[in-house]
Order: sequence, then structure tokens, then C-alpha cells
Amino acid sequence: MLTHLPVVAAVARRLSFAAAAAELGMSPSAVSHAVRLVEERLKAPLFARTTRSVALTEAGEDFFARALPVLEQLGEAIEATRALKGVVSGTLRINAPRVALPMVLTDLVVTLATCHPDLVVDVTCDDALTDIVAQGYDAGVRLGEMVAEDMVAVRLTPPVRAIMVASPTYLAAHGVPAHVADLQTHNCINYRQASTGGTYAWELREGGKDVAVTVRGTARVSDSLFAIDLALAGVGIAYLFEPLVADHLRDGRLVPVLPKAAIEEPGLFLYFPRRAAEAPKLRALIGAARARLG
Repeated sequence: MLTHLPVVAAVARRLSFAAAAAELGMSPSAVSHAVRLVEERLKAPLFARTTRSVALTEAGEDFFARALPVLEQLGEAIEATRALKGVVSGTLRINAPRVALPMVLTDLVVTLATCHPDLVVDVTCDDALTDIVAQGYDAGVRLGEMVAEDMVAVRLTPPVRAIMVASPTYLAAHGVPAHVADLQTHNCINYRQASTGGTYAWELREGGKDVAVTVRGTARVSDSLFAIDLALAGVGIAYLFEPLVADHLRDGRLVPVLPKAAIEEPGLFLYFPRRAAEAPKLRALIGAARARLG
């Protein structure tokens, strides 16, 4: 039964046989088989299943409240023991917004793959404010202002500017805004908020104060990288983190719009529960991040 417990625990975390199977690289039928064997051994159903949902039974809630912390401690003990011999192993599950990939995570995953070939880095792109503990992640990546106070935070990037850009073609056809108010007459590429579905108001500086500006346009996206493509194509003005468009600014394919209205954000941070701070796999990521920052 013990060999099947990690499989059953994945189902409990995800409340989905399919999601657990995908996480573990198994077939759904193999996951179902493992759950059935454990339930038969315990002589109690752990999950209430319907065609549309999976939920814990009362017995399941009691079992996993006791078993999951033990399984986590066992996994940490195995990883720590291997780390004593210089081997960082296991799976490091990270929840991060898509914008973090080109800004920092791609470089870090490449570094970890080179330095720690026994470590699997499992990255989920997620722009919602997901509860990383409840969803079984080891760590998350967010802007500093979005990290909960009870989490340990480690800087991944320097502070970054949020700027507006457009293509020379668009500006030649529609004119260059001289004031923040002029944005109302331009086609702006909006963002849809992942948590609410609403439209994100651009945070800008005007008259020495921070202002939230609602803009209009023919496109609304949830992905900054798509907004860059639309700006390059001449659709309109995009609001982005400066590092994402540094190459395009250098080669002149995009130009800054109202540069004095740009604001500075605190940058991206890795965050995780305090109890996880000494996990070897997390320390390896932190070490790679600090080396990257110089």
C-alpha cells in the first residue's frame, strides 16, 4: 500500500484523477487502480466520485489530514539525505505568471537542468492568485506587492518599469500622445484580469501622482507576450514590463510612449511557506536566482 500512497495523495491534492495522472506521468486507469488498492486495504472509501467531480469523503479528509504531512516529511527527508551527497532531486513545483518565463524562469530552469540533472522543475503558468499551499506547489512567483505577508519572499529580478510602447507605423498613422488624457483617443491593447475577468486599469504617473487609467481598444488579452505581437503588428499601444520589449526598443521596432508616465514595479519574487525554506530543491533554485542577480 505504501508505494501507492503518493499517487493517492496527488488525487487528494488535485481532486481530479486526470490531473493527478498528468502530474505523475501515469495513465488515469493506473491512478484509479492505485486508489482502489489503497481503499481496499483501508476498508474505507477515500473519495466520492461522480462523472463531473471528485471530493474527499469524511474518512478521506481524516486520513489525508494525518497522512499528507507524513508523506511530505518523508519526501523531504529523502531529498535532504541525497543532498548531503551533493545530489538535488525530486520535483520542484512552481506556480508562476506567464510573464515570468521570459523575464527569469527560462534562465533558471536551464541553469537547474545543467547543475542538477536529477531535479524535475514543474512550472505551471497561472496569472490568477492561486493558493500555492492548497494546490500542492512548492513555491510561486509573483510581483512583490502580491506576495502574502506570511510567506518567505526571495527577489528574482530587479525592480522593473511598466511602460507603454507602440510601433512607429501605428504612431505615424495615429499620432503620438502628448498627455495621459490623449490615450482616450488611441487604440490601446487591454488586459483581462485572470482573477475577476474584468479589464485591468493601467497604472501610470501623472503630475507626480500614481493614477489608474481605463483605456479603450479593439483587443483585450490575458498574455503580455501576445500584447507585444499585437503592438509589433501596429494594432495599438501596449502596456508592458520594459525587459520584455528591450530588444524591440533597441532595434526600433517599438518606441516608448509617454515615457514620463511609466511607473516602477518592485519586480518578481519567489515565495514559499517558511517550513519549506530549507528544502534542498528550493535552496538550489534560490542559489541560481541569486547568482543570476549577481
